[in-house]
Amino acid sequence: MTDGWTGGVVESIGADGSPTVDEWQPVTVPGRSGAFAADRDDGTIAYRATVPDPRERDIERALLELRGTYGRTRVWMNGTELGEHEPHFVPARFEFEPDAENELLVVCEPPSSFDGIYGTDEVPAETAMPGIWWDVTVESRPRTFCRRLDATPRLDGDGAAIEVDLEIDAGAALDDAVTFSVRPEGFRGGASMERTPVTAAAGERVTVSKTIEVRDPSLWWPRGHGPQRRYTVRAKLGGDAVEETVGFCHVERDDDGLVVNGTRVPARGFTRLPGGDPETDVERAVEANATIVRPRAHVPPREFYRAADEAGLLVWQDLPAIGPDLDVDRGTTLATTLAGEYGHHPSLAMYGVQDRPTDPFADPLGTGFLAKLRLRYRVWQTAVDHDAARTIADDFPDDRPVVPVTGAPGTDPDAAHLAPGWQYLAPADVDWLLDRYPSFGSIVTGFGAGSLTADVDPETVPGLDRAAPARRPNDVEDSQRYQTRTLKTVTEALRRRGCGVLTAATLRDPTPGGGMGVLAQDGEPKAAYEAIALSFEPVQAVLDGPPEPGSVGITLCNDTTDDLEPTVGWRAGTETGETSVSVGPLETASAGTARIPADADRIDLEVSTADRTVRNRYSL
Repeated sequence: MTDGWTGGVVESIGADGSPTVDEWQPVTVPGRSGAFAADRDDGTIAYRATVPDPRERDIERALLELRGTYGRTRVWMNGTELGEHEPHFVPARFEFEPDAENELLVVCEPPSSFDGIYGTDEVPAETAMPGIWWDVTVESRPRTFCRRLDATPRLDGDGAAIEVDLEIDAGAALDDAVTFSVRPEGFRGGASMERTPVTAAAGERVTVSKTIEVRDPSLWWPRGHGPQRRYTVRAKLGGDAVEETVGFCHVERDDDGLVVNGTRVPARGFTRLPGGDPETDVERAVEANATIVRPRAHVPPREFYRAADEAGLLVWQDLPAIGPDLDVDRGTTLATTLAGEYGHHPSLAMYGVQDRPTDPFADPLGTGFLAKLRLRYRVWQTAVDHDAARTIADDFPDDRPVVPVTGAPGTDPDAAHLAPGWQYLAPADVDWLLDRYPSFGSIVTGFGAGSLTADVDPETVPGLDRAAPARRPNDVEDSQRYQTRTLKTVTEALRRRGCGVLTAATLRDPTPGGGMGVLAQDGEPKAAYEAIALSFEPVQAVLDGPPEPGSVGITLCNDTTDDLEPTVGWRAGTETGETSVSVGPLETASAGTARIPADADRIDLEVSTADRTVRNRYSL
């Protein structure tokens, strides 16, 4: 259904609630149209298409499903309003009485609250365009059919269960039984099958609930810590069936980070902005040695989660909430809805509520002693009320950790957004910052620097205006070089200091000209991508300070659960050195000192374990 769509800005709403559009123009659905970008802030957009009768027999039923209809959505078929729907990350399903040809009209209105990243200037206008973003299907269904299956996995001590809710539309009187089955996906394990009776009157919609016990459950693990075991739950009624894939994974958070299935798992990765192919984003994150991705203040499609489940990538899922104002009632409803829609995915490791309640550094600082004094003053004078965010956080299920507030120094954040080398101070001042404010180093998100990918006006690139004026890029090569050094410096300082959860900003640029991403908008790596992939290596040697002539310490970081005794070597110009180091699981250890001569142009580090050699490099 991607052909034949037209769209237009709604000029007025009639007395019967129907929209009026003065000019229709061709658009691509699903997708985001830049044609209406100027109307993003207050425009309501209508989309229409002609769809055929999907049925082969009159006894069958026609069902319309919309996925990713952003904003408050109202739907008409052949002039009859079928209903309205929100939020966009829950599929909208409508039954209709079809003619041979049917006019479908979908009207999307910008959300009045909880627009998250889409309500900011950090993404281009077309990315936030109200519309049908993900999918449209019109299909034939049996007279009585399985409308929706919700399967929620639960771990309880040594046992496990899957709580199943099956919604059934009974087109005729029903007296039958539903067959529920559970089968392991790609591994040997205990399958099961059970039958549950169901009765309904003609035209009734009923829900069948069932708790299915799973003996000796196989767990889903993050990549590098074990296999990604999952189970498929299937519900069958007559000739109709629906299924859902789930996984068992227990996540807790303490002062040192995440504990997954009883094992501490260091979380290193990226924030993610919307747009682009979600499966490719997961693939690129994994290739950069990431173990976690945070979709910042937006909800990605299920394809993102399916790919994360398969890859063993943890997901830190935010509510779409940025800024100071939180509607608590709306927020608690969204929290429950989000957990119900995505909570069966084992990759979902933690939730976030409110991002950047205020920005004390919207007016950036420079570097040096006076800048540090000004930073301390802004941190001291800034105050943020966390009550609304904590109230919403309490409404999430207690099976995952929740981060109520993510923000800059001064906002008393539960997860800190740090910007040394970008909005304030120098990149190497991250150590001073964390010495002064140790709590900021527990969970860190959103650090980094921006860069260009083309010769464009930096003022047109989202995110770059947040930098201190002296750092705003105006050259592709220089900006990418600076981004690489800044990201590497901050990432490796956080690893040296044992930060349990860190996500750099960001994985991919939102526009073709550049941004905060380590990938260009089209997915091509920037210089920073390879550098941060090296910094994220599970076993890696890093410098204790800037790569400058003189002596600098080396620290060996071990993110694995093994005791290691590798050899750590270094080379700078004609100088070399090597030492054997013992490092415990999830620990760091000193690996000696490197001597960098004045004429060296780079320093290379090398870690050799029993089964592989890992390198790290720095340009001087």
